[in-house]
Amino acid sequence: MNYISAEEALQAIKPGQRVFVHGGAATPHFLLKKLAERSSELWNVEIVSISLQGDAVIADKKYKDSFRINSLFVSQNIREAVNAGRGDYVPIFLSEIPILFRRNILPLDVALVQVSPPDKHGYCSLGTSVDIAASAVKTAKHVIAQVNPRMPRTLGDGIVKTTEFDAMVYAEEELPEVQCGAPNEISQRIALHCSELVENGATLQMGIGSIPDAVLASLTHHKELGVHTEMFSDGIIPLIEKGIITNQHKKKHRGKTVTSFLLGSRKLYDFVDDNPSVIALGIDYVNDTAVIRTNPKVTAINSAIEVDITGQICSDSIGTYHYSGVGGQMDFVRGASLSEGGKPIIALPSITANGVSRIVASLKEGAGVVTTRAHAHYIVTEYGVAYVYGKNMRQRAKALISIAHPNHREALERAAFERFHSYEFERTVY
Repeated sequence: MNYISAEEALQAIKPGQRVFVHGGAATPHFLLKKLAERSSELWNVEIVSISLQGDAVIADKKYKDSFRINSLFVSQNIREAVNAGRGDYVPIFLSEIPILFRRNILPLDVALVQVSPPDKHGYCSLGTSVDIAASAVKTAKHVIAQVNPRMPRTLGDGIVKTTEFDAMVYAEEELPEVQCGAPNEISQRIALHCSELVENGATLQMGIGSIPDAVLASLTHHKELGVHTEMFSDGIIPLIEKGIITNQHKKKHRGKTVTSFLLGSRKLYDFVDDNPSVIALGIDYVNDTAVIRTNPKVTAINSAIEVDITGQICSDSIGTYHYSGVGGQMDFVRGASLSEGGKPIIALPSITANGVSRIVASLKEGAGVVTTRAHAHYIVTEYGVAYVYGKNMRQRAKALISIAHPNHREALERAAFERFHSYEFERTVY
């Protein structure tokens, strides 16, 4: 293979250009460090990405004149830059990001991606993150690939021939890993409520974190589950190994575990390496509601920052403070709701670590409504399940207050009485 140095490859990036950076566990840190070393030669370079993992060196304030983050999903390592005004956030459904590239709404000058070494036929794999990267490779004017033998070879839409790369840089480094600790009592109680909503033969979608991991761990007595998810984490592996996830009832890709990106431990990356039972596909397909809805009993479990008593769900900000992004929540909420027997679930603890209620009378000023109250179905906390679909505003308030933390129910009932003037909430007022 004709490898060149990172310094030579990155000369293709010029001031004022828009550069896509591969995200998740595929974040090309070697290339980013070398790009940062060129900062004195660059200015106003726009960095487009979703959920970078590890140390995002180019987000450091000392590079503010050279690089500006334009994030499609605010990850922890760029949160400070975005909220300090050194970066921007684009609210958009994860499924629609490839449209921005294809329609030249966000035309890409350069794409930096990380791939597995080429096979004997000259094909590499985008590995852990096919998601929007597959589209970026197809549409960017210039593509630079960091070839890393630590990157697993995933099958599906992420297979790219070396001829599609304008430059290849060989750099071996460990991939970023995310490992969640043992779930606490609250996560386990939430997981129990969620698991009771999962039926045998259901198709699952869920992310990473203590609650998704606890839910997956609680499904050991279920049968013949399927997976069609934007994200695949370690918690799925035991269910596959035990024969609980079989994918036999899915209408799309029967027998296959479908994902768009993977994030977890090295064990996960090794598990998916050249594994024909797992396919990684483009996010515009995986998160397409028309695709999601074809599978049976799609049970989508997502999280939220706060939910108001009418069912409005905020998942991307704390007031005006950008915390994450729209992501794929609405894609799967809508897809699950249209699936035969589907269940869109929003699961969250009833209070923050500081004791603040996450079931609220009104969302904080400036908070983003990611999932509207018209789309809300199941809201779950450690205190139970509120099913709000088809309920009027007063009924929703009553159901949601019942799963709020007991310390906050009285205040919520007062707010509900003032808003709806209903006798059901009068007992708190008098």
